[in-house]
Amino acid sequence: MRLSKRQTALLGRRAAQIAPVVVLATFVVFGLLQLVPGDIAVTLAGDNATDARIAEIRRLYGLDRPFLVQYGSWLWNALHGDLSRSILSGEPVLDSILRRFPNTLLIVACALALSLLVGVPLGIAAATRPGGRLDAFVTGFASLGVAIPNFWLAMILVATFALTWNWFPATGAAPVSQDAAKALRHAALPALALAAGGIAEVARQLRGSLVEVLSSQYVRTLHAKGLSPASILWKHGLKNVSVNLLTVIGLLVNRLLGATVVIEAVFAIPGVGGMVVYAAIHKDFPVIQGVVLAMVLIVISLNLLIDVLYTVLDPRVSH
Repeated sequence: MRLSKRQTALLGRRAAQIAPVVVLATFVVFGLLQLVPGDIAVTLAGDNATDARIAEIRRLYGLDRPFLVQYGSWLWNALHGDLSRSILSGEPVLDSILRRFPNTLLIVACALALSLLVGVPLGIAAATRPGGRLDAFVTGFASLGVAIPNFWLAMILVATFALTWNWFPATGAAPVSQDAAKALRHAALPALALAAGGIAEVARQLRGSLVEVLSSQYVRTLHAKGLSPASILWKHGLKNVSVNLLTVIGLLVNRLLGATVVIEAVFAIPGVGGMVVYAAIHKDFPVIQGVVLAMVLIVISLNLLIDVLYTVLDPRVSH
């Protein structure tokens, strides 16, 4: 794939915005963590610790330094690949993230695949017969899918498919590199719980965009020229809505990554989401800051990739 000068310049401007966004996001999170009630040094020292012991722990973890010095030190180390160590376990934060991230990535990938494999055909079927029974069913299903909370659906799935019928494991995860089939069985229910809202969102957005395109003057002209409905749909309709669908996919991935925090807690999955929940409960600030940085980089990289695909699908974007 060869990009034009305008496309390359557009992507260059997008790439130049990455550093300020990362610094701003991590700075805001670092500042918010300082506002959390309670003193982590007191928590680590214990209820009966002396003032000298608490002061020693503050010096050990750099908690006695000014805020900007703490943040600057963390950012400098992060630029060199050091995300500090967990206050609770002492393990390097980067190692913990890399070990748990495959479990989170598998769930998100399965949920995204389900959302597209089911949502796209439903959206197309509803758009080709607007106002019909199938359109009414898809519209109702989409409204229901968006409204149902992920954690509630997750508990229903566990009670039905894991505890009652014993088809899938209720908790845990398996390394996909060692046993792919077992890993997919563990990921099935969490992915389904995540994908319900995604299926509804993809079907609803695709249906709306496609109905608008198929009812346009441009498409009526194609009908008058004798093109078949199938040819108009696949060659012209879907091509025109591909940019909108790409936008939906980008937003959906961001939402799935955020929702894993709850889903991993429900299914007791050793992923990044469950890791940050545990860290937040026990005020393990380096872990929270490291996970936030990883998530910000993933989201920014994904948005940059989508910008590339925008310019490929519609070169007018680069103008």
